[in-house]
This record gives sequence, structure tokens and C-alpha cells, in this order.
Amino acid sequence: MTKKKSLSSVSLLDAALIKAALWGALAKLSPLVQWRNPVMFIVYIGSIFTTLLWLHALNAPQDASTRPAFVLAITIWLWFTVLFANFAEALAEGRSKAQAASLRGLRKETWAKKLKEPVHGAAFLPELATNLRRGDVVLVEAGDVIPLDGEVIEGVASVDESAITGESAPVVRESGGDFSAVTGGTRVLSDWLVVRVAVNPGESFLDRMIGMVEAAKRQKTPNEIALTILLVALTIVFLVVTVTLLPFSIFSVQASGAGTVVSLTALVALLVCLIPTTIGGLLSAVGVAGMSRMMQANVIATSGRAVEAAGDVDVLLLDKTGTITHGNRQASAFLPAPGVSKDRLARAALLASLADETPEGRSIVELARRAGVDGQNPPGVKLVPFTAQTRMSGVDLPAGEGQPESAATLLRKGAVLALAKHVEALGGKMPQEVLSAADQVALRGSTPLAVAEGSQVLGIVELKDIVKAGIQERFAELRRMGIKTVMITGDNKLTAAAIAAEAGVDDFLAEATPEDKLELIRKYQAEGRLVAMTGDGTNDAPALAQADVAVAMGSGTQAAKEAGNMVDLDSNPTKLLEVVETGKALLMTRGSLTTFSIANDVAKYFAIVPAIFVFTYPQLSALNVMQLASPSSAILSAVIFNALVIVFLIPLALRGVRYRPVGAAALLRRNLAIYGLGGLLVPFVGIKLIDWILVALGLI
Repeated sequence: MTKKKSLSSVSLLDAALIKAALWGALAKLSPLVQWRNPVMFIVYIGSIFTTLLWLHALNAPQDASTRPAFVLAITIWLWFTVLFANFAEALAEGRSKAQAASLRGLRKETWAKKLKEPVHGAAFLPELATNLRRGDVVLVEAGDVIPLDGEVIEGVASVDESAITGESAPVVRESGGDFSAVTGGTRVLSDWLVVRVAVNPGESFLDRMIGMVEAAKRQKTPNEIALTILLVALTIVFLVVTVTLLPFSIFSVQASGAGTVVSLTALVALLVCLIPTTIGGLLSAVGVAGMSRMMQANVIATSGRAVEAAGDVDVLLLDKTGTITHGNRQASAFLPAPGVSKDRLARAALLASLADETPEGRSIVELARRAGVDGQNPPGVKLVPFTAQTRMSGVDLPAGEGQPESAATLLRKGAVLALAKHVEALGGKMPQEVLSAADQVALRGSTPLAVAEGSQVLGIVELKDIVKAGIQERFAELRRMGIKTVMITGDNKLTAAAIAAEAGVDDFLAEATPEDKLELIRKYQAEGRLVAMTGDGTNDAPALAQADVAVAMGSGTQAAKEAGNMVDLDSNPTKLLEVVETGKALLMTRGSLTTFSIANDVAKYFAIVPAIFVFTYPQLSALNVMQLASPSSAILSAVIFNALVIVFLIPLALRGVRYRPVGAAALLRRNLAIYGLGGLLVPFVGIKLIDWILVALGLI
């Protein structure tokens, strides 16, 4: 099965993208844009100042450090430093805009078949999708495009959703259950569907996705704000130090009678090279790129906060069905209570499942019919549909002739605990033999459902599910990362414990209701932990709204999508693991670049400080460990390296540091070894190489 992403990854070498980023870099030279980045704003002011110094140098007495050519060279490379930082941010933003454009290109003018009556074969009128309104009913046949988001109320069909999800394999959509939601812009491949429109034009899933991508403002996250404060503090410290060097230099020259006063151009160059310009120039690009990488995974994040929060998550709440197990639990056996025939249990289970539109309910009906049970509904029955709150479904069979209405027979099927309470409310009791059978089913890792007729328990229906291959290794990786995994399931505690042990999760919540999920999230948050979860139903909305990272399924209800801060277009519950890894990669990228930026200032210190004071203090020549050709060459080489290193680090900022599921201590050691030591050594090599080139070309 092939897969192609609708939010395709845009190459960094794309000509149109680079052209747009170049224009964007120039547009960002506005002071109203520059002041938002305090570190680069200092470089921006320094560039303007050296430009004025160059104009002044054209008509002023000159020495080596105030020659117009030297001042101009410094000025040009300072402006390049600002432009390269702007280019990095514009390039990251351009990739996001390209992804939004790919979504926008999916919108097409669509005609619909608006039904007068919601019955297949009834008369219909052609209608533009833009004229449809919530509540309208349309017929969608093979080859037709579904005009707007809606719910299937009749029919079964295979639907091509590749335009939205990128998944080439068609999916089945049918009325009722978890597979009744359809998305506007997708195409029916076979059969037909009757769809009730759930949104007005402009409110469709595709419209919301485009709006989310375009309006996903990259608000600064708490970690980024803290880092910005640190960078600003370092910048202020170096600014104060640099300013004090001028009177210090004047005093030293007057006292010794040797050397020349340090030039303002050299001081500006020193300041720009010592402040953390590398991370300052790439900080915004790293944040924008994090959201872009989420979109490449077909996950729409409403803000940068959500992406970064994913990197800090230390508790994952995962639904068992579809995430840990394959999710296709099927009825496999009827286990009758003592004195109850298997046929009676099968018939009662079938009737009690007629109102259950879940895949499990339909599998019970299918198993009973294969056993030869008549699946016809008796006349006059009252259907009781399955809900997440009652965790039961059933029918009320009408009372016999001459009997009061209260004599109706109540057939119920559902979770063992829920059915036990139902039976006890009717004056009955759950037989010990049935409880033992349920325990045995649970110990096998299957799910027991109990069936009752009135106050009499008839037996157990066994549902089987299979834990996904390789899921144990994924949970082991998460454990090494310090993340606790919690399985959420509606199964009883024995079943939940068996599957949790097989899958390797750290904890589980059995017989979970929407209220239980919400309470569990609040409990972990009260302990100071960050919680992530997935959901697709309206009953998941409260928990999604409470979670720190909430990934709603693209095929889920609108309530779930509005409650979450991310939407997974693939509707893959296991995507939560990938979301967490992407968030951690964002944090690692920012940390790595910060380490590199601060470390490489050491080499620039050895290049510039000896150069600007060597004539006053010849002993400082001992610090010229790189043996640079001249003071002017040393200063210019450091400034050039300071600008070019931003360019070389743009691909790393946009693609991100590769995430490895190891402990925090191991990550710290690796970060210091690669980016700390590398940031210390690379500038020595780079500055010396630039010095050689300047000398070879006779530019110094």
C-alpha cells in the first residue's frame, strides 16, 4: 500500500520557495518586524551605525581600522547577518504557506444531488455545494464528490480520502457507529451514500484546516520566552562590556602613549560576534519549522505552543482500541450460564445488539446469524441504543396480550459491571458461574460482554482483539524517555490488566467513562505533569479540552476537533507517539543550536579581542592562537563567519535534530559532545579558513 502526503514536504532547494524567502527577508527589514527579536535588533542597529560610520569615513582621516573599504566590508556582512536570519524565518514560513496552498488547491466547485426525501432512489435536484445548508440531505453515488462534511444516514460505500489524508487505500463509510462521518472533497468509489450535511459552506473540515494553517500564529512558548530572556540578558551583558571598552582603550592609549584607540567599527563587530546571534537568528525559524514538520506528518497544529508542549509531555493517555490493539474486536463465542441453552443466549444477544451500531455489536449479530438464529425484529419492540454512559444496548420486547405494559421483557447486552447493576436494579443477581466465565475470558485478553433477559443473566459473549505487533517496543522507548503510558479502555479490569501486561503499558484505566478520563487528566495535571491524549468522539471533547496536548481525529466529530489543539488528518490514534517525538525533536533542535551558538563565541573572542588591543598591549598577541594575518583580517573573518554560520545551520533548523529515544542524561551528554564541542572547534577552523581566503585574494 502506497502513501502520499497531501501536505507534502517542500524541498529546501525549491526555486519558488527560495525566491519568495529572499523577498520575505527584505520585507522583514522593517523596524516594526526587527524589534520583535531583541538579539537581531541589536545587530540591525549595529548595521545602521556602521553604515553611518562608513559614510563618515569617506571624508575623515583614516587608519587601518577606519578605512572606508574595511568599514564597508564590516557593514555589508552585518547586513548579511540580519538578512540571513530573516531568510531563515521567511523560508520556514514559506514552507508552511506552501502546505496551506496544497490544501487550498483541494477546494473545487462541486455539484450535489439534493434529495427531497432521505431515501435512496427518491427524486433529487442538482444543487451547487455552496448553496447547501446544515441539515440538507444529499445522495452521493459512485464517482461523485461528497459536497460538504456530513453524517451517513443510509448506505455503505468505499470512499477515496487520499486528497485529505494522503492514504491511497479507500475506506468504508456507512451509517451508524464510528465510520459514519464523511468529509467534503472526498470521492465515492463504489455504491452510494445518503448524507445529511453537518456544516454550512465555509465551515467544512477542509475550510477549517486551511484556516488553521493560515491562522496558526506562532506564539512564543514558555520555554522560548525563557530562552529569549536568557539571550537578552547575555546581549545586555556583552553590550555593557563592549561600551566600557572604549573609555578603557582611551585611558590605556593615553597612559602608555602607544597604540591607537579602538575604533567604533571594531567595537560593533566585537559586540555582534559575542552576542548569541546564531540562535537569535534561527530561533523563530526553529519554531515555525516545528509546526511545518507536524503538517508533513498530516497533523495540523493550531499553535506553536501545542507543538512544544508535545515535547514536554510526560503522560500519554492511549485508547486501547485502534491504538494498542487492532481495534477490530469480533464476537467469537457464546458462553451460556448454567441452565441456559446456547441458542437462547445467541438469540437474546442478537436482539440486544440490533440497536448497537458499533463494530462489536454488528459482529455479535453476525455470529448469531451464522449459528442459525433468526435475526428478524419482533413487531413492537423498543430499541435501546448503545451509549458510552450506559455501556449497554438492548431492546424492550412488548408484553403479551392482556398483560400490563410494565411486563415488557428487557433484553440487555453490555459490559459485565454495567449489566450487573442493571440486573440488581431489577431484583436479580449476577451468578457466580457467569462472573467466573467473564474472568476467564478477561484472563485470555479477550473482552466479556454479559447478556440478560429481565433480571436473569443468560451468559457471556466473548470478543477477541489482538495487540499490535511492535507496540511493546514503542512503549519501552517511551519509558526510556521518561514518559508514562496509560491505556484507556471500557473493558473490565481483568481484561484491561491482561492487555496492559501484554502491551507493556505502565498503567491502565478500565471501564472508563468520559468523566473518568477527565478526572484522570486533572489528577496528573495536579501533580505537575503534562498530559497528551487522542480522541474522536463528542464524549472525548471534555477530556481533549483539558489535556495539554489533544490530538483529535480528522474523521471524528466537530466537537472533538474544536476541543483539541491538533487534528490528525490520517485519523491514526498511534500518531500521538509521532507527535510527541516531533515535539521533542523541536526542543532538541532549539537546545542544540543554543549550545552551538554560545560555544562558538569563544573562538570569536580569541579572534577579535587580541586584534583590537594588540597595538596597545602587544602581550595579547599570545592569544592569537589562530595566527590570523592582521587585526583587520581577524575582525572581518570573525564577522563573515558569524554571518555564514547562520546560512549553514538553516537546514538543521528547518529539518530538526534527529530524535533518539534515550534518557535525558544521555541526550545531554550527546548534545554537549556534538554541539558544545563542535561549536567550540568549528569556528577556529572556519575563521582561519576565511582569513586564508581574504589574504589569498588580497582583500586585506
